[in-house]
Amino acid sequence: MAEVGPPYLFGGDDRGACFSVTCDVETGLLEITVRGRFSLRLSTELYGGLRKCLVEHPTAIIADLAEFDDPYAVSAAMWLSVNRAAAAMYPPVGLALALSPVAPLAGRLRRLGAGQFLPAFPTVAQARAAMAKPTPPTERLCLSRLPPEASSVEVAGELVDIACDTWRMPELVAPSRAIMSALVGNAIEHAGTDLGAAVWRRGAGLHLSVRDGDPRLPRLLHHPAGERGRGLRTVDGKSTAWGAITTGDGKMVWATLRTRRQRPF
Repeated sequence: MAEVGPPYLFGGDDRGACFSVTCDVETGLLEITVRGRFSLRLSTELYGGLRKCLVEHPTAIIADLAEFDDPYAVSAAMWLSVNRAAAAMYPPVGLALALSPVAPLAGRLRRLGAGQFLPAFPTVAQARAAMAKPTPPTERLCLSRLPPEASSVEVAGELVDIACDTWRMPELVAPSRAIMSALVGNAIEHAGTDLGAAVWRRGAGLHLSVRDGDPRLPRLLHHPAGERGRGLRTVDGKSTAWGAITTGDGKMVWATLRTRRQRPF
């Protein structure tokens, strides 16, 4: 299988794939909708997509399997493997499946006793209600609406300062500020819409995100210093991982950083 590497992008070219991913920017929840009959090609694409989901380190992942045809429940091992990887992260990432209780996959997972650690629900709405837990105010700082003006770069940078001071991560101040400034500056230049910025605590690391009203995903341009694209090169060079995902009204670009105390997943 090809190695999955940054940037981790969902949307645009993914529209013709066997799955699609949406993000709830308020809860940090990802929903992946799988379509089609299970095959080697589908499993390869889907496993790569799930790995990309985990790299973002969301609060939880819901897999909508209503249109997924797996008559022999061959994918059970894959879902169990992904669930183990999600549970091993710090903090753990929840995984839930939404599928018919009479589906062969649901039956096989029940026989394996997976219900104790891999919850399954008849509908996405039920899965969302169970997994989308309110984010404690101590785990997230956000600016809901910023104008597409240069002053917003400094305001978002101050949000990073507050987060690092509150959560005692002084070693992340400089790289996080540089990344947030690049993300906000890129949104101002290319989207030109109102934007929002958020900093989430992920164990001993941070998850930074900026959302805007333009659904076009960013592209990393490998040009000499001083040319266009320097902002995203800063993000790419200073983050542990980064990517983007389309939302209902635009996109969200995110980046994660880990301190030396943060154990890798």
